[in-house]
Amino acid sequence: MMKFKFLYTIIISLIFNIACAQMLKGRVFDASNNAPLPGATISFASKGTSTDNTGMFSINCNKVAAFTVSFVGFETYRVVIKNCSDQLNIGLVHSKSDLNNIEITSVSNENKSILYQPVSITKLTPVELKRGTGLFLDDAINSNVPGVTMNRRAVSSGQQFNIRGYGNGSRGTRGISSNFDGQGYKVYLNGIPVTDAEGITTLDDIDYGSIGNVEVTKGPSGTLYGLAIAGVVNLHTIKPEKGKTSVGQEVLIGNYGLQRYTTQFQMGGERSSILINYGHQKSDGFTIHNASHKDFVNFAGDFQPNAKQSITTYFGYSNSYDQRSGELTIQQYNTNDFSGNIEYLKRNAHSQVYTARAGIAHTYIFSDHVVNTTAVFGTGFNSNASSAGGWSDKAATNFGLRSAFDTKFSLGGNVKLNGNTGVETQRQNATTVGYGMIKDPNDPNATWVYGNPYYWIIGGVFGPVGGTPSNTSNGETSNVYTTSATTSLFTEWTLSLPMNVSITGGIGISNMKIRLDDRFFNPATPTKTRSYDTLYKFMFSPHVAINKVFSDQFSAYSSYSRAYKAPVSSYFFIPYTVISNSYVPNTGIINSSLKPEKADQLEVGSKGALINGKLSYQLAYFNIVYNNKITNVNVLLNPTTTAYSYVVNGGKQVNQGFEALVKYTAFQSSDGFFKSITPFANLTYTDAKYKEYPFHLAGTVNKDSIVNYNGNAVAGVAKVLANFGFDIASKPGIYANMTYFYKDPMPITSDGLNFTTSYSLVNAKLGYQHSLSNHFDLNIYFGVNNIGNTKYPLMVFVNQIPDAYIVGPIEANYYGGVNLKYNF
Repeated sequence: MMKFKFLYTIIISLIFNIACAQMLKGRVFDASNNAPLPGATISFASKGTSTDNTGMFSINCNKVAAFTVSFVGFETYRVVIKNCSDQLNIGLVHSKSDLNNIEITSVSNENKSILYQPVSITKLTPVELKRGTGLFLDDAINSNVPGVTMNRRAVSSGQQFNIRGYGNGSRGTRGISSNFDGQGYKVYLNGIPVTDAEGITTLDDIDYGSIGNVEVTKGPSGTLYGLAIAGVVNLHTIKPEKGKTSVGQEVLIGNYGLQRYTTQFQMGGERSSILINYGHQKSDGFTIHNASHKDFVNFAGDFQPNAKQSITTYFGYSNSYDQRSGELTIQQYNTNDFSGNIEYLKRNAHSQVYTARAGIAHTYIFSDHVVNTTAVFGTGFNSNASSAGGWSDKAATNFGLRSAFDTKFSLGGNVKLNGNTGVETQRQNATTVGYGMIKDPNDPNATWVYGNPYYWIIGGVFGPVGGTPSNTSNGETSNVYTTSATTSLFTEWTLSLPMNVSITGGIGISNMKIRLDDRFFNPATPTKTRSYDTLYKFMFSPHVAINKVFSDQFSAYSSYSRAYKAPVSSYFFIPYTVISNSYVPNTGIINSSLKPEKADQLEVGSKGALINGKLSYQLAYFNIVYNNKITNVNVLLNPTTTAYSYVVNGGKQVNQGFEALVKYTAFQSSDGFFKSITPFANLTYTDAKYKEYPFHLAGTVNKDSIVNYNGNAVAGVAKVLANFGFDIASKPGIYANMTYFYKDPMPITSDGLNFTTSYSLVNAKLGYQHSLSNHFDLNIYFGVNNIGNTKYPLMVFVNQIPDAYIVGPIEANYYGGVNLKYNF
């Protein structure tokens, strides 16, 4: 009898619990067409379910506070349960890896998907950015963006882009080089120019670990972006997910003393989102005198007060310090002697940058036809750096505005006219002071010991390399104040015709004004010209193109574009004058005849997303002619010694090539062990040559010193770059990727006598990500770069013989990390 009562009690309790259980029901569908998604995964804690053939599901609401919905090819969506009696309708949007759904930042076409843009643009999402450590953008650029390479001077400084064979600067006795600054391209961070008003880009202060989206426009982009002769790189910080608030902590460690600690807060609401990110990063470096440490703080907020307005804000602060190792000669590199140029170590060569950057943008919808976005921004930049040549301090402020009107008009009969019209203006005030350096006479330890540098002090006795030392007050070698201002007006329109044909036309007009005041006084040259200003005006940058989309799956386009790059202020003063086989500071020689460089590009290409979106590709052929390229004139102290050099406009440079990118979803499943297997590949072929391009060599003093390298390959540009790899994702949360990178030999001097060797790199990463509960998400990963222990140059100093190479890590680079996130 007792047993019967006990059994009866259990049965009644079960019936009561079942009756009281509340079942939450919902429907999952494709947000683009409302079609149900059968087999979509519903995940909560360590359990889950899936949708039926009609896209419906149900879960026990009493035991679940939140869950995620995922489906192959779509963005994962997280739901916080607020009312168990609700009938949920969950529309999933296509993954950004789908070519048709990738939107571009600044275009005139109403349809902003990449398929409808008649220009070569590559977009990087977190999939590409996080295949490696995610801390150094060059691995993502070099592996995923055909036609573009990125170099680093040190562990995390001196970054530069080379876009379709264009790099610029001025140094060396065998031609032009791009060794010490970034010129010719423009970089934006959340819409704020990183490139200053003079056209110089310093990337030491960028926290690539907080970047979630990169957009690279290749080729002359002057119509919409002003002085962007090579292209434009748009960086965007991570975007918080809607309906999700979280706090995360990530720890990454690796060999060579690599450490990265990231604390991140994300909040994504229906009308607002906030990202707060703090990162501390350090490394011992992978060669001599190569340590690095950085601190980053970022804030990004998006707010929508009402249906007509939205506000975007950004603030970032960084403190960046990187030691500089000396460049290796070709012989040192070939014999694995990594000591480099000893003068860098003697002077504790380094780069230290403090930056504060802020901006706010306001978008207002006036009507269905007119929308305006206006952004104001400012950057405070302070740096000190030392190298083999001495010490320099720079303090600069940049501020400006960009305002653009997007206009849309329907002309009837499926004909539409859309425009993007506006202005971008920026001003910079900068002070740059240079110093000589000597050993500290009061330090008895100021002697060279391997691995322990000299102790040097700023100031004292010094002189130009190769010249006669001179004494000056305070040890200054230069003191220059520059004011730079640039303004670009732009308008671009796209006429959309029936049958998915569109015609684009536009023009940009850019002006740049630079004033240089030389505050360095030397009693030996009391009448020296102390100020100079110039104006480069009416630089017209037209763009015309036609695009045809076939069956909403692939497109073909043809375009022409032009852009300019104005000279920078350091080119204006010719520094010395030769007098009786010695040289002294000049008495007022101004390099006043410089012209802006000009580039004209013809491009044809095709883009597509075929086989139900599984195969996406981009193909492009380009031909770019650069006119008025900057080149060197070398002035000789004697028949064997170059006293100094200055720049002039040379001849032409013709870069043409072919780029291909392909990505294929070879396998996908919603219920098997493997969710997806996606191989990818890209190829770049570049034929870049000088045309009617004279260079001035050291060692002679007459007309014969001019050598024309007509037909020679452009130094610093490899003919072939190739990448392939794959991404694997599994239902349990295990993921993996592998990449293979190949680079052809390339000339490092314009005379064609010195070449690098070819090399290839293999990288791989394995990880596991899983929701531990309703609140905790875990991501654990381990990776290896340079698996084959390949010796390769991290950066090549073009046309700077005998110094040439910065060596990369010659042994496998291991790293691993843990990311734990708490979801509220």
